[in-house]
Amino acid sequence: MLVYAATILLSAFLLFQIQPMIARFILPWFGGSAAVWSAALLFFQLLLLAGYFYAHCLIRYVRPKAQVLVHAALLALSLAALPIVPSARWRPDGASDPTFRILLVLAATIGLPYTLLAATSPLLQAWYVRVRTGAIPYRLFALSNFGSMLALLSYPALVEPRFTLHQQAVTWSAIYVAFALACLLAGWRSRSAAPVEQSVESGDKPAPGIASQLLWIGFSACASALLLAVTSHLTQNVAPIPLLWVVPLSLYLLSFILCFESGRFYNRAIFLPLLVGALALFTYGIYMYERNVHVRRLIPALCAALFVVCMVCHGELARRKPHPRYLTQFYLMVSVGGAVGGLFVALGAPRWFHDYLELPVAMVAAAALVSCVLWNRASGQPQTPFVRALLVLVPAAFAIYLGYSQIQREKLYRLSTRNFYGVLRVRDDLGDGDTPPYRSLIHGTIDHGTQLLTPGSERIATSYFGRGSGVSRAVKALESSGPLRLGILGLGAGVTATLARAGDTIHYYEINPMVLQLATTEFGFFNGCPAQKHVYLGDGRLVLENLPDEQLDFLAMDAFSSDAVPVHLLTREAYRTYLRHLKPTGVMAINVTNRYLNLVPVVAQSMTEMGWNGVLVSDDGYEETFYSGSDWIILARSPDFFRGPLFQGSEVEPLLAKHGFRTWTDDYSGLMQILK
Repeated sequence: MLVYAATILLSAFLLFQIQPMIARFILPWFGGSAAVWSAALLFFQLLLLAGYFYAHCLIRYVRPKAQVLVHAALLALSLAALPIVPSARWRPDGASDPTFRILLVLAATIGLPYTLLAATSPLLQAWYVRVRTGAIPYRLFALSNFGSMLALLSYPALVEPRFTLHQQAVTWSAIYVAFALACLLAGWRSRSAAPVEQSVESGDKPAPGIASQLLWIGFSACASALLLAVTSHLTQNVAPIPLLWVVPLSLYLLSFILCFESGRFYNRAIFLPLLVGALALFTYGIYMYERNVHVRRLIPALCAALFVVCMVCHGELARRKPHPRYLTQFYLMVSVGGAVGGLFVALGAPRWFHDYLELPVAMVAAAALVSCVLWNRASGQPQTPFVRALLVLVPAAFAIYLGYSQIQREKLYRLSTRNFYGVLRVRDDLGDGDTPPYRSLIHGTIDHGTQLLTPGSERIATSYFGRGSGVSRAVKALESSGPLRLGILGLGAGVTATLARAGDTIHYYEINPMVLQLATTEFGFFNGCPAQKHVYLGDGRLVLENLPDEQLDFLAMDAFSSDAVPVHLLTREAYRTYLRHLKPTGVMAINVTNRYLNLVPVVAQSMTEMGWNGVLVSDDGYEETFYSGSDWIILARSPDFFRGPLFQGSEVEPLLAKHGFRTWTDDYSGLMQILK
């Protein structure tokens, strides 16, 4: 038992330790978007399916001794993929949808090792049943999920803060070699035992029917879709970081552990009423998300609801687990469901919907599945007509309510559109007595630029770029030197185009082609700018790395995904790229306006390391009704740049490094220390 348990525990630990690690590697290549994690989770679920399918076929169609030889050969072959460091040749060179490239780079880097790790739990459970006649192996499944959760919780708490990414990759690879040896030992001990069909208890055990298999798939798909949808909601407004990836996934795994460890943990009398409350909490969570409620309230609400629904889904799965003879088939169907949920959220939803509808769809699916399993009593007798009517009407009414709410929400916007990088909306507001009518570009829940709906408004700066903002002051201070070359990371609605004059040159670096389309068709800033203009599509940092010297007088970082921080644009390596494109007298501006994170220490530490000087300009935006409060950090080589009248006043303060703060690099970034 010890050999099988230890190997399964180690495989599960490696399986889930690699998930945030490899996603961290590729996150900067694809714009730091929250959707990168959704695509990575889809890959993990597809490879989990591949691993379970391999285990099922190996157990069912290959003789015991040959099983060990086949698995040993694949384990030896997988060692060629070590160490698991993605090759830079997979980095994108444009702004097209990167979902399939993400799947390809992950497959090339960890495809075979991950598949074999995924196959370990069902494969060794089947071998254990073969060795221990009459054994019930499902507690090993709970042990597997415990190892997975241990890996997830240890990553943000112990691994990420202490080791660079490359150190993590090398250590993981070394432990994988130890796992391969342990797996070979378990296989060697199982090589001469009887096939699974002969090792289980005697007696005819009917194979699971189509209805049972569809329920396995349905409950697994529902839990998987909710996991991805909730994680996407959480990471859109903060940052796509392992901490926010790990919390929902850990709760998802905890529900697996509890439900498959013992039937005592899932009690219908407790969890079905809680399910009603969880679905109501999800509905309220969507309401809170739209109104920018602080994540300290939103995260606990959504995570609590996710845990309850996953307990119901996985509890019903555990109630329907088959005889051990069919365990590989059971795990295969569960993994099919996980892959279906992942495909729906990561591939289907961004192409089928123009809003975040995957969460409401999964909520309705959960209610419908529970109605299906309650259609008959536990004894198999039909429910009363009244109960069956309720089982139809309640999910239908819930679906109608969610649909009606979505229709009403859509009426608030001029248009909504969606792609890999998120949902973009354009909204027209009538204003009031003090504010004229205006049009806004909204990404997630954050205003990414506003234009007044009055003649000549295309040259009027608004929102975070008013006269008192740091970015406006910095450009104004440079204007006396003649025509300027300006670089802006992040286009938004194009409000920054109002900073450029005739004779200037302004270059934008924008990853989302949909932003460019809306900025040029729904807003007038870009088209109305008299300067020479050009837009480079692609991740701003990668574009600048590939461009020759831009010789910029001014470079601004204003790239956000909703309110999420693009971590890879604030690292030591990113600043080296920026410095290469700036003139010796060049100036940088970094937008650090954020509801949840204090980015000032991050920029201040990099400033000190570069030997530059800086100020923080905190503009309250009260000068005009169409201004928004903003925090901009302005950096320059010489302190003389800040001695003019534009950088005097109580809203301007010197930028000082925080003692003991660790510089962010591509290998390290700690968001825990900057949470507000």
